[in-house]
Amino acid sequence: MQTLRYVPRTFLTWLVGLAVTLVASGTVIVVSRFSPTSPMIEKVAKSWSRAWLTVAGVTLEVRRADGVDPGRSYVVVANHVSNLDIMACFLAVPVPIRFLAKKELFRIPILSTAMKAIGIVSVDRQGRAATHEQINTQARALVAAGRSLIIYPEGTRSRRGELGSFKKGAFTIAVTARLPVLPVTIHGSYRAWPPSSLWVRGGKVTVVVDEPLETKGLTQADTNQLRDRVHGMIEGRLTELDGESQS
Repeated sequence: MQTLRYVPRTFLTWLVGLAVTLVASGTVIVVSRFSPTSPMIEKVAKSWSRAWLTVAGVTLEVRRADGVDPGRSYVVVANHVSNLDIMACFLAVPVPIRFLAKKELFRIPILSTAMKAIGIVSVDRQGRAATHEQINTQARALVAAGRSLIIYPEGTRSRRGELGSFKKGAFTIAVTARLPVLPVTIHGSYRAWPPSSLWVRGGKVTVVVDEPLETKGLTQADTNQLRDRVHGMIEGRLTELDGESQS
């Protein structure tokens, strides 16, 4: 019976969320045909994200380090615990970001066209070397367009809200492309909308954007150490934020 109080918010979130997704998709398709790198695309992405979080009852707090250069491209690395994470990141990360989307999403009409238009990177989770090369190629195209790539290195959303182990693909891309890694910690989105639950609960979500880590001079032999360092940073941030929320 307790979940009944989440029914109106859940219904409204899906209703408004799908509507704004349709409008945003149509807008970026049109804008990108005239100017693929138009600042309007980023404004649409932020408005889309803000609409989803607002109807979901989310209050977003953003904490950013001073060392992030909005004129540079990064490989943004974040933990992943909710459907709301990408919306929170679009608003919190101070550089234009594009993310990896499973290939199944590219079968959805309109949404597929919109994602291709703005440079969302398609990924086949079952793929091997060919897929990795495709991702590297698309990542280079994003950098050339002044964008950054956000990757959730756990590979999927955590079903229990705990930080999982990191795959090293994101760090291999960063070292290969000589891009700095930008660690991002998301806290509270699991409670706001758990991946294993239908119900949207809302609440406070905090996103911490830490100082970027340079990869110049690193080789592929250093990727495991880089991965472990970023995992430790995000794990530490989550512990700090857990303590704050319980005090």
